[in-house]
Amino acid sequence: MNVLLVDDDYFVVTALEKKIDWRSLQIDEVYTANNVAQARDIIKQHAVHILISDIEMPQGSGLELLAWIREEKYSVQTIFLTNYADFNYAQKAIELQSFEYFLKPIEFDKLMLIIQKAVVKASEQQHAEKVLQEGYFWQQNQGKMVEHFWRKLANSSISAPVKPAAIASSVQEQHLAYRMTDTFQPLLLTLFPYDGSMGKEEKELFDFALLNVLGELLQHPSFSVETMLEHTPRNWIAVLKWTQPPDTLLIEELCASFIHKANHYLKCDACCSIAPAGELNGVGGVLQQLLDMNVAVAKSRNRIVHVSCSDHADDADYVPPNLTLLDELLNENQPEAFLDETSRYMSTMCRDATLRTSVLSRFRLDIVQLVYAFLKNKGIVAHQLYTEKTHDLLHMQSLNSLEDMEEYLRYLVDTAMQHRNHAAEPTSVVEAVKQFIQAHYGHDLTRNALAETVYLHPDYLARLFKKETGVSLGSYVIQTRISAAKQLLETSKHSVYAIASKVGYDNYSYFSKLFKQEVGCTPNEYKKVRQ
Repeated sequence: MNVLLVDDDYFVVTALEKKIDWRSLQIDEVYTANNVAQARDIIKQHAVHILISDIEMPQGSGLELLAWIREEKYSVQTIFLTNYADFNYAQKAIELQSFEYFLKPIEFDKLMLIIQKAVVKASEQQHAEKVLQEGYFWQQNQGKMVEHFWRKLANSSISAPVKPAAIASSVQEQHLAYRMTDTFQPLLLTLFPYDGSMGKEEKELFDFALLNVLGELLQHPSFSVETMLEHTPRNWIAVLKWTQPPDTLLIEELCASFIHKANHYLKCDACCSIAPAGELNGVGGVLQQLLDMNVAVAKSRNRIVHVSCSDHADDADYVPPNLTLLDELLNENQPEAFLDETSRYMSTMCRDATLRTSVLSRFRLDIVQLVYAFLKNKGIVAHQLYTEKTHDLLHMQSLNSLEDMEEYLRYLVDTAMQHRNHAAEPTSVVEAVKQFIQAHYGHDLTRNALAETVYLHPDYLARLFKKETGVSLGSYVIQTRISAAKQLLETSKHSVYAIASKVGYDNYSYFSKLFKQEVGCTPNEYKKVRQ
């Protein structure tokens, strides 16, 4: 397979030529051109399967080159590189059936994956043309038929195992080369992409890289890989067909190798669940068992789990952690010891039995209630403290794995201790409330609204403020507003009615009454004297 690089910038062409590992991409020849005319000559003289071209060039654009390629009916997968994020360019590239549209500066890791996808696409196209020439149309759909068979089998097994008669009927209808006595073994691979990794930001490229890793890894004379399909987001099913007696140690070694590659190359954690091998007539029950465990059992990252219906801890087996000890650790300001104890508890639960997500959910509820009670005793309103998106996201993900639960508990406890320390320093709390009042005296400053700014209970804040300042919270708000009104009456040309509204009083009569109580004269009298 050959590639053609076209760019009027000599350094770009040289960088592409030198920095891409073309041999690993199964590219035999790399041709280069600096304008459209040279590119056309090369395409006429040599078989070019992949074109990587700039769009904007002095002697003709890359889009014009691709239009010519389509007119001449050359089978070329085209990747455009450009400095311009122009919608018209992108639209024209789509119309001309370009393979990819890639903005400079070039990220070579991503470009390698895109080229790899183009190589696969070009190979598929070559194969399709060959099949068409030979007349074997049925081969085009064989892979899709196998995938459809297993996807339908997995989806149907969620609620109840698919019966052998239904499996046999599907095999016969789709003309699959399966016997009911063939031995199959499903694997479930769950992925946890790292923050900022390709798995979270560019899923299509990540999935392509994942399938490449699995395709290289799951090769052995003892079995064939029938299909690899994404059952639910980041949960992939691989179905192995054994040609020799199943080898549990071999599968464990392959799963361990996959976890290692996932960590280092895919930038994600992984969990491998290995279902028992069995004949095709009973695979419906095996799939149901595997998928049930995926939903019902808490995962531990970078671990290998053997699926067995006998090791599920029942919900009734939930034994709470030592809540008295955990409460003492919170009140003694020992967050690390608290988190160590919760981690130890979860590890023990997993060691004794497979931890069900329903049990983990009850454990989470106990810890949340414990932390909320601790905050309440400190006068802190917990449901206001944990309202941001970070909390919602971590809470939602906390049942995905033990590590996700540990991350949520750390966030929960660290946030509680930070505000506990803040609430334990009355001067800083009162100062924060004062600054808020001074910055927002024109707003509706109720006691509840002020308490929300420091996540404290309104009654607790009122007592704390009076103790530290000697002035009630309501009186301080009035004093601040009257002070601001005096400043405006002295310096601005606004009417007294407008000034009353600016300092938070829509009722002028009430404002005038308060002003006279504080200053000794009405706002109008004060304004006349001062101005």
